[in-house]
Amino acid sequence: MHEAIAEADIPAAFWSAPYRGECFSAVDIAAGANCQAFAYALLRHFGRPISDFRSSDLWNDTSETERVTDLAPLDLLLFNATADAYGAHVGVHLGEGRVIHLSQRVGKPAIWPLERFAREPGYEVFIGAKRVITPCAATGSS
Repeated sequence: MHEAIAEADIPAAFWSAPYRGECFSAVDIAAGANCQAFAYALLRHFGRPISDFRSSDLWNDTSETERVTDLAPLDLLLFNATADAYGAHVGVHLGEGRVIHLSQRVGKPAIWPLERFAREPGYEVFIGAKRVITPCAATGSS
């Protein structure tokens, strides 16, 4: 259905982005970001603008995103220790069961197989996936 995103398709600036939990909006990804800002900057790079939602707001949003069960590249995936979207970790599905994410635990961007999250404390519950459905008025892009 959708073509997978290759590691080589992701610009170098994303690979060098350090984790910075206080960075909720990634104007300059090289300066650091949290998981959400990193994910949204990556989507914007691939032409899918999205507002800078906190994870629970992303999960509840219906104006820019929709919940999906058929995963496709560039879907946003939410993980947490419980089924609560508040404070959930956000990654981007690259296709072929791979997820790119920026976490405090790793400190830099990493690609994990989807099933690895179930074995990681704090990420073991897959809350679900969201897909950008409409362009928004998000400012800036990476």
